Amino acid sequence: MINFQYVRANNAKSAIAAAAKDKNSKFIAGGTNLIDLMKRGVSSPEKLIDINLVPLKQIEMIKDVIYIGSMATNTDVADHQLIKSHLPALGMALNAGASPQLRNVATVGGNIMQRTRCGYFYDTEMPCNKRQPGSGCGAIQGYSRMHAIFGASESCIAVHPSDMCVALSILDTTIVLAGPKGERKMKFTEFHKLPGNTPEKDNNLLANEMIIRLEIPVDDLNQRSSYIKVRDRASYAFALISVASTLMVKADKITEARIAMGGVAHKPWRLTEAEAFLVGKAPSLEVFEQAAALAVKSARTYKDNGFKVKLATNTIVESLKSIS
Repeated sequence: MINFQYVRANNAKSAIAAAAKDKNSKFIAGGTNLIDLMKRGVSSPEKLIDINLVPLKQIEMIKDVIYIGSMATNTDVADHQLIKSHLPALGMALNAGASPQLRNVATVGGNIMQRTRCGYFYDTEMPCNKRQPGSGCGAIQGYSRMHAIFGASESCIAVHPSDMCVALSILDTTIVLAGPKGERKMKFTEFHKLPGNTPEKDNNLLANEMIIRLEIPVDDLNQRSSYIKVRDRASYAFALISVASTLMVKADKITEARIAMGGVAHKPWRLTEAEAFLVGKAPSLEVFEQAAALAVKSARTYKDNGFKVKLATNTIVESLKSIS
């Protein structure tokens, strides 16, 4: 780990100003991912801007919208009654992530910004276009069990590691960002990027911007949501496959559906074709199986991860059954 400067900000404006003074700076809150990256030499910021004192820890509902500050911890969000009552998939996803000790310090903003756990990304002796653009992707011809089956490119087949982000992608979430020119909003589904030819760019955050909060509507659809995670062990393991889903059923017909998967792509992977297929149909095992088959028809597997296709279809069906 290289030497670095350390500064502490008391508000978002001063944090953004501090970042603007040094292009090679990083915000740090819980640090559960950034410190690991620094120890391994994957990330080498010259300045760390501590934002733990920035007052962005709110979890509140105003006019049928739940506001979650970027500095709220994963534990505080998962345990909050507003989340349990109105956004069950979000609470399930947060409690499925990491370990209790990490959830106690990890923040919402940090969770959104966390980087892939691909072994080739963490091993500085191996080629990785995400870590060192132009060096190649070791995973394509290497060990690929944990890697993508959707949206990958010849440059990168890594997957996004977050559970929380998969749930947020079905909840019609808006993410609020702030930079030197003020705040801007975007749909959460547009925040993270597929790798394309620039896998080093995980998201659409601009230089010197920070995440301020999430805004999530309270409605019947979001309340009928669920999250299922399949992993190698019951704690402190990343998803092989995860599915967040929500269904609205009226008069025995599905009127709206949202489904997203984790562990399969460089970003939370929305199953928009399967969602459209479900609308207008009566909820049944046969219909869910047809939707799941449709969802994986474009999957592209590698040497070690072909099993993910069957695992994905089974998990999609179980998720839809759980809320129908």
